[in-house]
This record gives sequence, structure tokens and C-alpha cells, in this order.
Amino acid sequence: MEIYGAGGAQGPQPIYPRLAAFGVDAGQTVNAGTPRDHVEISPLGQMLDGISRLPEIRHEKVEEIRQQIAAGTYETPEKIQVALDRLMDELSGFSSF
Repeated sequence: MEIYGAGGAQGPQPIYPRLAAFGVDAGQTVNAGTPRDHVEISPLGQMLDGISRLPEIRHEKVEEIRQQIAAGTYETPEKIQVALDRLMDELSGFSSF
């Protein structure tokens, strides 16, 4: 008695032999009527992709700032001035439109 695997005595065979043999050589053109795959990424998918690219959260830094805020030492005149300068720079960039 001889036992062969799932592919039978000839080995595995493609499910769609006609499509498995299809190929395009360099320089050949493909018929415009040939169906093409098309992918559309939803706005939610795009947002999630953007989130996944954000840098890691530095938990030690977050905790340090929380402690400074609780102690009332986070906001200093220097930090407020830097924030105002950055805000003014950003707003002045919008006025050129």
C-alpha cells in the first residue's frame, strides 16, 4: 500500500492552474481591462497610523512635570515668555495667507 500526501502522487498543484502560470515579462504591457487591486485607507486608519508613529511616552518626564505642577514650580516667567514667543511666531506665520 502506498500513501501520498495531500497533493496526491504528483505533489501539490495550484488551485487555479490557469492563473498560476500567468506572468508579465519586463517590457510587456498588461491589458487595461485586467482587474487591479485597490486599497483605500479610512480616515480612522490614517489617524491610527499617525498615532502609531508618535514617539514613546517618557513616563519619568511626565511624572516629574506632574510633581512640579502640584508643587507650583512648573510655570516660571521664563517658560511663559518662551511659550508666548513661540505662539507669536506661529501666529505671524498665519498672517501671510
